[in-house]
Amino acid sequence: MSIRDIIEGKRQWRAHMARVKALPPDYRVVYEEMQKYLFKVGPVSLTDGNLLSEIVDFFESGVASGKDVMELIGPDVAAFCDGLIGDSPTHADVYQESIRKKS
Repeated sequence: MSIRDIIEGKRQWRAHMARVKALPPDYRVVYEEMQKYLFKVGPVSLTDGNLLSEIVDFFESGVASGKDVMELIGPDVAAFCDGLIGDSPTHADVYQESIRKKS
């Protein structure tokens, strides 16, 4: 990874977070909880994909249609996140597999 890639990544992250900050407070709180959960659960593809940007897109369309954030995702944030990542391998899965291979 070159220095230009790092700078570009930071630029994209700052633009992404500016979109998050522009969301209404209830949407922002839910997004932050989703982000924490996804970083903790750790789908391997999270940093490579556009999942977080797609969540912001989804939330922005919800705001535009006048819906409450809980109408969009339901009462369980973790269950909604689990549905998003589906069967994607997580860092925990990779770690467990590496332990099985060593045994």
